[in-house]
Amino acid sequence: MKVVIVGGVAGGASAAARIRRRDETAEIVMFEKTGYISYANCGLPYYIGGSIADEEDLTLQTPESFRQRFRVDVRVLHEVTVIHPEKKTVSVTDLRTGKQSEESYDKLLLSTGAKPTRPPLPGLDNDRVFTLRTVEDTLAIKAFIDRKKPRRAVVIGGGFIGLEMAENLRHNPLDVTLIEYADHLLAPLDADMAAAVHTEMKANGVHLLLKTAVTALEADKDGILVRTSADTIPTDMVLLCVGVTPDTALAAAAGLKLGIRNSIAVNAQMQTSAPDIYAVGDAVQVRHFVSGEDALVSLAGPANKQARIAADNICGHPASYDGAQGSSVIKVFDMTVATTGIKEEQAARLGLPYDKVVLSPMSHASYYPGGRVMTIKLLFRTDTQQILGAQILGYEGVDKRIDVLATAIRAGMKVTSLCELELSYAPPYSSAKDPVNMAGYIAENLLSGMVKQFHYEDLPALLQNKDVFLLDTRTPAEYAKGHVEGFVNIPLDELRERLQELPAGRPVYVMCQSGLRSYLACRILAGNGMDCYNFSGGYRFYDILRKGGALPTEAYPCGMNR
Repeated sequence: MKVVIVGGVAGGASAAARIRRRDETAEIVMFEKTGYISYANCGLPYYIGGSIADEEDLTLQTPESFRQRFRVDVRVLHEVTVIHPEKKTVSVTDLRTGKQSEESYDKLLLSTGAKPTRPPLPGLDNDRVFTLRTVEDTLAIKAFIDRKKPRRAVVIGGGFIGLEMAENLRHNPLDVTLIEYADHLLAPLDADMAAAVHTEMKANGVHLLLKTAVTALEADKDGILVRTSADTIPTDMVLLCVGVTPDTALAAAAGLKLGIRNSIAVNAQMQTSAPDIYAVGDAVQVRHFVSGEDALVSLAGPANKQARIAADNICGHPASYDGAQGSSVIKVFDMTVATTGIKEEQAARLGLPYDKVVLSPMSHASYYPGGRVMTIKLLFRTDTQQILGAQILGYEGVDKRIDVLATAIRAGMKVTSLCELELSYAPPYSSAKDPVNMAGYIAENLLSGMVKQFHYEDLPALLQNKDVFLLDTRTPAEYAKGHVEGFVNIPLDELRERLQELPAGRPVYVMCQSGLRSYLACRILAGNGMDCYNFSGGYRFYDILRKGGALPTEAYPCGMNR
């Protein structure tokens, strides 16, 4: 059997290695149009920032080492230009010599990935405008910084690469402006959770422009002018990071069936509409594991899993891909941001019956030094208790918790089953009630009717409602440092003795710092026959939203003493 692989990065290299492990006699030819294979796309920004010092550390294998270990005919700087499904051949151009040839195959695997999206902006052809996708891109950016010594940079786009580049350019150090067309950074996050990311970026010196459109780029003396819908920004270099587009010109020209955004449509075996052609990675359309919708998931983990499954099927060992749930994690300066599953915006769009919990637990036991607060937002269906998704922000232990929740989603666990998870505990690492357990406890209380809650988006209407009572159960000192106007301060430990101060017959909406004391207050009030609601996430979450720009100040008045 002869297998030809187009693309030698995550999907292509993984598939080649798996095919060899499955079939020692197979002839494997891998074409890669760049000069590198099996390189770590996710590590490229960190070479520019200096965290990765050696260029060689970006590549996991060289063409020579891959050829030696797996006996794969690796041909870098070779571009496959045409697929001939009827003849089962591909046309190939040697980019060094221009020589053209034709290669036959029994099975063909496409791992063509995605290319940086280039919107129709005037001025993109300027040599001070960069994209980041390949090792060559990385080396070009690093060489420009080392040679030209720029002082300023503009990053266009607030996704993963945009944020990582903004951080690493700050480490050079450059004065960095990040421009994002949407109202918040990181599309996998809901706007409320992204607010903390905005604050972290600003705290580290990044000038953040949200809801801003770039209209043109213009050369200017030794720099470049970035024209936006609001202003003109002079800079020395521009990083274009507005997303990626599936690189599927080959597949389209070969008549293969395409999916959303012209991605390659594949079945669960990673097989295209041509029986002997398979495709994996950023170029393919997959099923979202949670929503069931068609999706594009441009992440290394899914690409490697798809490659393994495609390789098994190519070698005659049936395997299926069950879909991707988009589990991801990113470092944003000192903060860690992680997601899995779908976000609230998607749940609402799909019309799902859902609820959410927001909590702010410590990363480990509060009495052990060094613990940091994290923020968890967990979504679940109210009818089936299916966990829909989670978003976590924090400075320690975030990756551990998101992986537990991602596993729970994949295993089909109910949200109330999180209460039963027996997770490892020692004071330096966690608490006896792990944050994941706590999320389950809160969800269980909501589903059982033991507690009712309200959210920050409910505040504008409540602040205008004279038929409710708004209660803040923090200490007077906490209340004095900042509170939402209209909330009356009665500390939790004084509540039982001061119940007469609460008007009879009016629902009580309760707030504290994190949600715990207000929950305890709700149990006291409910035990005394009152109708009460707990504020999800606590005042701390409200303050994050206000500082991060997720709340319009006119809709959410607050008494902040600064």
